[in-house]
Amino acid sequence: MTEVITAVEAADIRFPTSRQLDGSDAMNPEPDYSAAYVTIRTSSGQAGHGLAFTVGRGNDVQVAAVRALAPLVVGLPVDEVVCDPGAFSRRLVGDSQLRWLGPAKGVIHMAAAALVNAVWDLYGRREGKPVWELLSDLTPEQLVDMVDFRYLEDALTRDEALDILRRAEPGRAERKRRLLARGYPAYTTSPGWLGYTDEKLVLLAKQAVADGFTQIKLKVGADPAADLRRVALAREAVGPDIRIAVDANQAWGVRQAVEWMAPLAAYDVYWIEEPTSPDDILGHAAIRREVAPVKVATGEHCHNQVMFKQLLQARAIDVLQLDASRTAGVTENVAILLLAAKFGVPVCPHAGGVGLCEMVQHLSMFDYVAVSGTTEDRVIEYVDHLHEHFTAPVRISGGHYLAPTTPGIGAELRPASVTEHRYPDGSVWREETGHE
Repeated sequence: MTEVITAVEAADIRFPTSRQLDGSDAMNPEPDYSAAYVTIRTSSGQAGHGLAFTVGRGNDVQVAAVRALAPLVVGLPVDEVVCDPGAFSRRLVGDSQLRWLGPAKGVIHMAAAALVNAVWDLYGRREGKPVWELLSDLTPEQLVDMVDFRYLEDALTRDEALDILRRAEPGRAERKRRLLARGYPAYTTSPGWLGYTDEKLVLLAKQAVADGFTQIKLKVGADPAADLRRVALAREAVGPDIRIAVDANQAWGVRQAVEWMAPLAAYDVYWIEEPTSPDDILGHAAIRREVAPVKVATGEHCHNQVMFKQLLQARAIDVLQLDASRTAGVTENVAILLLAAKFGVPVCPHAGGVGLCEMVQHLSMFDYVAVSGTTEDRVIEYVDHLHEHFTAPVRISGGHYLAPTTPGIGAELRPASVTEHRYPDGSVWREETGHE
C-alpha cells in the first residue's frame, strides 16, 4: 500500500522569555520566543517535525497560515514528496490563490518553510541520516533539480550551480570526516541582549571566551551612549583577538546607521547586522560603502531567494545570514547557498530563537561539505536558550557546533514541553491568560 501523508498538525507554542529579557533588542524589547510547531504524520505511523519561529503575539496567525496550506499536503504520497522536494516546495509557494498573500514572503512563506522542513525531517528519518548528511550525499544533479532558476538565471544558471557542486564533490568525504571530528565554528549572542546589565554583559562575554568562542555579538541601536559604553566594556572583557559583531535589528535609517557606527568602529567592530530596513537593498549598499572596513551583514528577515540575489548583485552585504524558517525551508536555502557561493560571500546563518540553532546547523554543514568547501570567516550563531525542550538539542564544544548524528532536522519538541507551553492553555500560561 502506498504511504501517504495523513495529517498536518500545527500548535501555538510560546516561551515566556520576556520575563528575563532574553532575546531583547532595539526593535524587540520584550520578546516571547515562540514557534508555529508542525507535525506531519503518515499512514505508516511515521512523523516529521518543523517550525516557524516568531516572537510572541501573532504566532496564532502563523499557525493559521500553516493550516491554510495543509490541504495541499494531506493525501500526497510520501515517496513522491521526498523524491522531488523541489516540486513539493513549488506546490506550496505557487498555489494560485494562496500565493497572493506573498508571493513568497511573510507569514505564508514561513508557513511553507515549516512544512518543507517537516518533510526534510521525515526524509532524514526514513533514510536514517541527519539532514546535513542527507543533503551532502545527494548528487549535484539531484541538488540543482530542487532549485527554481526562473528568477535566478540572470545571476546563477543551472550550469553554474552544477559547476560549483561538481568542484566541491571530490573533497566531500574528507570534509565530512573533519566535520564529525571537530564540528563547525560558532559565535555567541548570549552576552549581548539589550536588556542585560553591564555586569551581566561583562560576565557572559568573559565566559564566552573561556568556552572557546572566538566571536561574540552585542545588540545596539537604542541609545548611542549606552552602545558605546557596552561595546567598550565588551572589548575590554574579551581582549583584542576576539571578534565583536553588533546588531541593530533594523533600528536605523541609512544616514543614521553610518553616523551611529562611526564611534563604535574604534573598538574594531567586525560586522554591523541589520543596520536598516531589511528590504532596503540599496540602503545596505550605501551603508557598506560608508562603514568599511566594518562588514555589513543581513538576511534573517530577507523574504526569499530573489531578494538575496539582489543583495548579492548590488554588492550590498559582506555576510549573508540566511534563516532556516524565514525563506521556504531547506529547499530554498539550497538555492541561497549556491548564490552565495557564486558571489563568494560567506554564509553566517541567523539562529537562536526556538529551534533555529537545531535546524540551521544542517545548512551550514551541508554548505561546508558539498558547496563552498570551507569554514573560513563562517560561523553559526549560537544562543544558549530553550535547547532543553528539543529531543535532539544542539551540542556545543570548544566554540563549535558538533555535527548532529540523530536522523532528521532536529526540530522535534519534547511532548512535555509542548503540553506546558501551548498557548493559551499550557500550564506556563494559564495564570497569565486566565485560561482554565
